[in-house]
Amino acid sequence: MKENIIARLTAKDDKVACALADKIISESQEADEWYKYFDDFASLLDHPKSLVRNRVLYILAANAQWDDENRFDLVISDFLAHITDEKPITSRQCVKALAQVGLAKPQYIPKILSCFRDADLSKYKDSMRPLIEKDMEETKKILTAPSL
Repeated sequence: MKENIIARLTAKDDKVACALADKIISESQEADEWYKYFDDFASLLDHPKSLVRNRVLYILAANAQWDDENRFDLVISDFLAHITDEKPITSRQCVKALAQVGLAKPQYIPKILSCFRDADLSKYKDSMRPLIEKDMEETKKILTAPSL
């Protein structure tokens, strides 16, 4: 089963892989049934294909709320590295996913905000940089909003 999930998430057919990722993300909002594969998902953070990285960022973020074992501690640095991913779209996906991570694991908020401050976005085209900055501002607002 495990190998099948990883194979399907990294499949050449992006429609199949995306559909599976959407299912995992959706189901992970409600229950922890996918959390047992956390380490397997985390192993895809450095996948050469950016679409796979995009999907796994959201899968891990959706499972952060179930992380009673603090497995996220082992991958948070790798996760944060994608704030300045080589692909600007992956950078944006990472920044957006970090809102969910921070809400589930508030102990990471200072580290997330620090990475935002220190992120060198100069390598991105002028058309993408403002979008990433806007995403960072939106995520920062979510993470620093007073609790109700």
